[in-house]
Amino acid sequence: MGIKKILLGYLLLLLANETTTAQTAVFQFLDLSPSARITALGGQQVAIMDNDPTGAAQNPALYNEQMHHQLAVNHQFYVADIQQGAVGFAHRWKTSPLTFGGGVQYVTYGNFVRTDLYANTIGEFSAGEYAVHLGGSWQRRHWRYGMNVRWIGSQLADYNANGLSADFGAAYRDSSGRFMAAIVLKHAGAMLNTYAGEREKLPTDLQIGVSHRLKYLPFRFSVMAHDLFRWDIRYPRQEPSNTIVLGQDEAKKKSYFVDNLFQHLIFSGELYLGKVLTLRVAYNHQRKQVFWMNNRRSLAGFSFGAGIQIKRFGIDYGRAIWHPAGGNHHLGLRVSF
Repeated sequence: MGIKKILLGYLLLLLANETTTAQTAVFQFLDLSPSARITALGGQQVAIMDNDPTGAAQNPALYNEQMHHQLAVNHQFYVADIQQGAVGFAHRWKTSPLTFGGGVQYVTYGNFVRTDLYANTIGEFSAGEYAVHLGGSWQRRHWRYGMNVRWIGSQLADYNANGLSADFGAAYRDSSGRFMAAIVLKHAGAMLNTYAGEREKLPTDLQIGVSHRLKYLPFRFSVMAHDLFRWDIRYPRQEPSNTIVLGQDEAKKKSYFVDNLFQHLIFSGELYLGKVLTLRVAYNHQRKQVFWMNNRRSLAGFSFGAGIQIKRFGIDYGRAIWHPAGGNHHLGLRVSF
């Protein structure tokens, strides 16, 4: 598949898929980071191919022979006592170029007090969502192509819903193995059962990523582009203005082209200190702008973490800073069987 075909396919999807133009969607927990490593890399990563099977949950083209019999378990201590986690496993088919795997992603929102119209306590209710995916990839020259199929379930108090989605990905890696470019269509599908008779749209997204590991330095940098079906993804806010304009009927409208462009991008890097320790850092401009506060500086938008590999075991930690009030911690364990 050449670059021209990929661009043509993107344009056709952009014109034909109306479901991706909505800014709100159901089952948005699917966009949460599935692993501590990806949390440290900004929350989205589709262009790093190694032995971590959780990467294939974001781009099925990343399934490869290095993931053979790799198990990854991750749990995230999210905001407001919300708990979220994911489990992934992969296996390589020996008699073919096919590598396949699967996983589970879940989020629990905890228990809530149930009240009547007069605010009288009448009990409690809980809420949670989960998804199960199966997928695989195959290789042709420098390209890998993959697909995930995902069943989604949700229970919010007495309301239940479920749906079905698919991911389609392609990844190119050069002969040196240091450069990779990838494209993935995520969460293309529909609800099967609705909460209250109203069919909502899934968080379908098109993402493109590139990564490159330097030849003479143990460092890999990556750039991720997300929300490519929508151009304007800025969070609407009323910005203060004390400027008085004289001699004009109205002030010139401010352009946000550069800001909006960078809100589509995530920049990240990994520094490899031998074969045991990896340090990670990332910057997510959209997250920075969404949680921006007047006259208050913060590290919102930044994330960082580390990974330790000891023989068959790997431990990952990720920390994402959302707001001056705090962020979330993410822990992961990888085991090779």
